[in-house]
Amino acid sequence: MKICVFGLWHLGTVTAACLANAGHQVVGVDFEETVVNDLRSGKPPLFEPGLEELVNRGIANGNLSFTGLIAEAASSAEVIWVTYDTPVDENDIADVRYVQNQIEKLFPYLSPGSIVLISSQLPVGTTRYLGRACQRSRGIEVSFAYSPENLRLGKAIEVFTKPDRVVIGLQSRSDSVAQNILAELLAPFTSRIEWMSIESAEMTKHALNAFLATSIAFINEVASLCEEVGADAKEVQRGLKTEMRIGPHAYLNPGAAFSGGTLARDVAFLKEIGKRHGRLTTLVSAVETSNSEHRKWTQRKLQTMFGKLQDQVIAIWGLTYKPGTNTLRRSDSVELCRWLAAQGVHVQAHDPAVNELPHTLGQDLKLYESPIAALNDASALVLATPWPDYKSYGADAVVSKMKTPRVIDANRFLEDTLGRDERVWYAGIGKGSVDK
Repeated sequence: MKICVFGLWHLGTVTAACLANAGHQVVGVDFEETVVNDLRSGKPPLFEPGLEELVNRGIANGNLSFTGLIAEAASSAEVIWVTYDTPVDENDIADVRYVQNQIEKLFPYLSPGSIVLISSQLPVGTTRYLGRACQRSRGIEVSFAYSPENLRLGKAIEVFTKPDRVVIGLQSRSDSVAQNILAELLAPFTSRIEWMSIESAEMTKHALNAFLATSIAFINEVASLCEEVGADAKEVQRGLKTEMRIGPHAYLNPGAAFSGGTLARDVAFLKEIGKRHGRLTTLVSAVETSNSEHRKWTQRKLQTMFGKLQDQVIAIWGLTYKPGTNTLRRSDSVELCRWLAAQGVHVQAHDPAVNELPHTLGQDLKLYESPIAALNDASALVLATPWPDYKSYGADAVVSKMKTPRVIDANRFLEDTLGRDERVWYAGIGKGSVDK
């Protein structure tokens, strides 16, 4: 099947590479010349485990190519899969118009019977609006459909190729032609497709991310109370996940606040929908407030520990948004580094996927090649991104390098390696003491 993947950042590159390696003929399109040229030489725009190898394999077997010209790629494709990332600002408000503008550029090149499958995160109602706009513009029959993206940084290829299910919303539930083509497109990966209306598919994405966000905010509020009363939130987590009505895969892991634009973007979408229709979204709004307050947990611990932070040396392990990626955008660790620098702290950082720091972090942050070197003469270590590499360093190495062996580890990732050593003062979210 001939496929055009439109928008080549994280989601688009993963989608194009996976489809090509499943046997489809895929042309990836993006208007950023640097992105296209890098991909032609086999270099994805960002790090994702296994992605570079998958891109190069697709290029080598002739199933995958890249271009900055939309005309031929779109006009000859049976399916145009829109995978642009939806930009969000610092308040998690999405720039929906940016993605709409990109999709509207497709209209002149669509052929009768084309299928436009959108996976960009857009507010409910957008896909039908675009379908009608295309009809007015071209006067031809084009099917618009929506499938919520399911991108998980660090596990993107596995999730795409082995999905639990795929949600697809169609303009008309009776559109058997589009349904059969999209089922064939996804046949190498799954036969479990949940067919529904476009609006239901769009709302499914909003509701899913808001539910996950609610779970995270809920368990972190419980964890903060555990710290006050001597309970252990990890034990509470076990009690909840062994409850049949909740289950082992629930997002009930006490730790850092959720960050980045993905969950927060859909919380913001639901708030806006409620505002537009005069409906209260009390719970969704409270999730946003709770998560914002929980983001300050590490800062509060450091302020309690030192009082005055100026001239302290703090080591930071992990800078990326999450393990398995080199993405720094919307990273809570980066925001923490900026905050520490503003307090006059000397920040010594390490991340296995980061070789160069953005200039916006200033001169008060120094990047080290090894985690142990970043500990030199530090008064505290903050484990900010739980990279598996960090579990290989025991208490002896940490104690020998640090001025005072204090560890703040929101996710309690190093609890077994550092948290049980009497020489280390260790703080993790949700672990209280009855002696306090």
